Amino acid sequence: MATRIAIFSDLHGNSAATAATLAAIDAAAPDAVYCLGDLVGYGAYPNETTELIRERGIPTVMGNYDDGVGFDRDDCGCAYKDKEEEARGQQSLFCSRRETTDDNKAYLRMLLPEIRFEAEGVRFRLVHGSPRRMNEYLFADRDPRSLERIARTADCDVLVFGHTHIPWVREVEGALFVNDGSAGKPKDGDPRAAWALLTVEAGRPVSVEIRRVPYHVAAMAAAIRAAAGLPDQCASDLETGGAG
Repeated sequence: MATRIAIFSDLHGNSAATAATLAAIDAAAPDAVYCLGDLVGYGAYPNETTELIRERGIPTVMGNYDDGVGFDRDDCGCAYKDKEEEARGQQSLFCSRRETTDDNKAYLRMLLPEIRFEAEGVRFRLVHGSPRRMNEYLFADRDPRSLERIARTADCDVLVFGHTHIPWVREVEGALFVNDGSAGKPKDGDPRAAWALLTVEAGRPVSVEIRRVPYHVAAMAAAIRAAAGLPDQCASDLETGGAG
């Protein structure tokens, strides 16, 4: 018997990408669906995007933007090293705080710190950034010794995370690390929405597919440019998949 699990994250107020991702997941008909957070920030439609997840009751981990908007914080928690990128993140935080309804903020505050479950005897742990912090970036080129330390203390067979917006899959110290990329704001040069489909069969290695979904990028970019308070660079990032 096989269990198929769909996981996606980093929607960032991109309702068109979120809807397209959900349609692709519906077509794949997995046994379970999870979201790793960051429903808001950067995009022009924080409420519409949040409500797409809410109305389906998808189990969702809290991302740093969900925390920042839900609790009306003054810091997006992005921990950017580039000052211009940090400034854009802050601008988008304040825009999302202003636009997101009180009801949706209350929902964001209730999101989970992590999700753990077992499928076919395999232990899964789902987080936004890392098991240590919701805003820790786990890039594929991180010092292998650092990834090994995280793997040894993660207490799972499969660790799934987002936050970097760049998908990658690798076994580290006996644990499978899976970054599911980003549905709403990819940064790997491919503007299509990304999500992960994991297939679990007893006695076999977990299979991971990073799937891509086209959506109306131009419409979402135009909405960002028309929104008060959102940097135009956020629109360019959608158009180039973060490569521009």
